[in-house]
Amino acid sequence: MNLFFPKQADNTISFSKIIVYVFYAITLMTLIRSLIHVFALDGGANSIATIITFSGNPDPDNVIYFVFSLWGLSQLLMGLFYTVVALRYRNLIPLMFILIWIEYAMRIVIGRVLKPLSDAYFIGTAPGEIGNYFFVVLVPLLFVFLFLSTKKRAQ
Repeated sequence: MNLFFPKQADNTISFSKIIVYVFYAITLMTLIRSLIHVFALDGGANSIATIITFSGNPDPDNVIYFVFSLWGLSQLLMGLFYTVVALRYRNLIPLMFILIWIEYAMRIVIGRVLKPLSDAYFIGTAPGEIGNYFFVVLVPLLFVFLFLSTKKRAQ
């Protein structure tokens, strides 16, 4: 449990640096993705998520764009938190991977079980759709690698 909840947060690590580099990549991706959602005119809803446009008065797309931008803000805050961990508190990276796994697993649960949208709402497959499954598989593999690298260093 100390691996995930260390008694003191600091920059020391007891695991492979590969884990740190993967975390850097995830952090960078999170920051870039969040800025796209915040600053894209459509919040990325049509241009990235491939959601169809709607018609009406007032324009219902503006609500979707607003919510996508707010989602981008949430992602930006998480990305900034990841950045702080990457720069100052690297021994919290295993805990961050738990949070990352929960986020991506819940995207699938929400998108496929709790609030699924039919194909009628999309004109294609969003990269995030594929990425969700990638991260749900990647993070448990990172946990295995994390434990193996910790065991090697302990010996």
